[in-house]
Amino acid sequence: MTWLATNRGDHVAYDDFGPAGAPSVLFISGAGDTRAGDTDTHETAERLAEQGIRSLYADRLGRGESTASGAIGLDAQVDAIAELAASTQAPVTLVGHSSGCPIAMLAASRISELAGLVLWEAPLGLFPQGAPAWWAHVRAAIDDGALETAVERYMDGMPPEWIEELKTSPSYPELVLSWIPDGEALTLVEQRGYRDVLSTTSAPVLALTATEAFPGMAETASELAEAAAHGTAEQLLGSDHSWDPNTMAERLMRLQPESPGN
Repeated sequence: MTWLATNRGDHVAYDDFGPAGAPSVLFISGAGDTRAGDTDTHETAERLAEQGIRSLYADRLGRGESTASGAIGLDAQVDAIAELAASTQAPVTLVGHSSGCPIAMLAASRISELAGLVLWEAPLGLFPQGAPAWWAHVRAAIDDGALETAVERYMDGMPPEWIEELKTSPSYPELVLSWIPDGEALTLVEQRGYRDVLSTTSAPVLALTATEAFPGMAETASELAEAAAHGTAEQLLGSDHSWDPNTMAERLMRLQPESPGN
């Protein structure tokens, strides 16, 4: 594990795989995930490192071993991503997972050497009343201090077993506070529109879904690809909102500048 102290005074804990100075991949998890519990991303990072590609996987602010000096909001999370990317001193591919996708989309313009933007099953355009209305409902519970209610509202429509698993976490229900950047990012991207958010991204945008994806995910991936200047929508082996590590590593390798096989 390695630490990054940000200019805001936050401390980001991350795992660093592969050689320094090499083209890099920075994984951005969605709500709930931590480094310790995400074996798929670790396996993907290890496969990339074996091919000479550097991979960084950080705990998001306020979860796992990463700490925030103040309120955990979207600006602080994007700043942390930008500073971690800059620390590589190399071209960087951002890989967003789930609600990490809109965060990655918004962070992309802050990456001086952006080699690619990969979006795995972005949950955009899937809220019946839209993300802004959904997030306002969640945020109202957070502001009232009703954190268990906030978790339930955030997870509306998700498999019930996911909520039960969350309840086993020692950080439940306070963990919902680290989801604030996710809710803010989903809201902002839907309000601005995909094309506007991606307008500053000239690097390839790869919108991915699993071969066994939840309803609506493939349609969103196609819309994101169409909105980007250089966008592609593809399916990769995976299920239950997760990817197959070997398949994902192989696809990311082909996206890297000066990586094997290019």
